[in-house]
Amino acid sequence: MHFVYMLECGDGTLYTGYTTDVTRRVEEHNAGAGAKYTRGRTPVELVYTESFETKSGAMSREYEIKQFSRARKERLVESAISAGP
Repeated sequence: MHFVYMLECGDGTLYTGYTTDVTRRVEEHNAGAGAKYTRGRTPVELVYTESFETKSGAMSREYEIKQFSRARKERLVESAISAGP
């Protein structure tokens, strides 16, 4: 499986990324070994994930989400919370 995920950084900003292992990737971000963007913004908290069968599907969605405004990203996170597990 391939995943797009969104993190809330320690400074309140949102970061969107791609991975095949969400748990490992969040741990890497919190250890300072993740993306350059998150290194000075720890701790990070996972706030959103989407799963995909293909890498290309996940990468396309990651790009799409990165183009969203902050307000639209927040609505996406809220809709996932409302939907539940």
